[in-house]
Amino acid sequence: MTVTEFFIEATGNYVATIAFGILLNIPRRALNFAGWIGVLGYFVYKFLAIWGGGYVIGNMAGALVIGVASLQAARMKKMPMILFNIPALVPLVPGGQAYQMIKYFALGQNSTAFVFLIQVVMISGAIAFGFLLSELVNRVRRRVWRHRA
Repeated sequence: MTVTEFFIEATGNYVATIAFGILLNIPRRALNFAGWIGVLGYFVYKFLAIWGGGYVIGNMAGALVIGVASLQAARMKKMPMILFNIPALVPLVPGGQAYQMIKYFALGQNSTAFVFLIQVVMISGAIAFGFLLSELVNRVRRRVWRHRA
């Protein structure tokens, strides 16, 4: 990935996250943080997908980073965490695979469509598991802070 491609992908992910946040009527003061959290989650996903972790592990790690970063942003802005979680997930959603699945089902190529169906299910499950892990990380960190104080 060249530097130019990096900036194009970062800009595209930031704009997509912000645009989805606008569609969801997220307050303006949360949009910038949501955009950067989306970019961060996407690049964690991209790094792991390129360097051998695969799409499923990359999506799980991206969702984990989004969940942890969303809690921090929610604390800083004193806003609900979901305002940052949902728009930041847009770059991770397996829309391309879902489209291909529907296309191949419509064309009658069921074996190819099932391959894409399995990918969609695995990626969606990895995102959900990443959020579950982020909640676990946040709770463990909260307990550690309580014991230190």
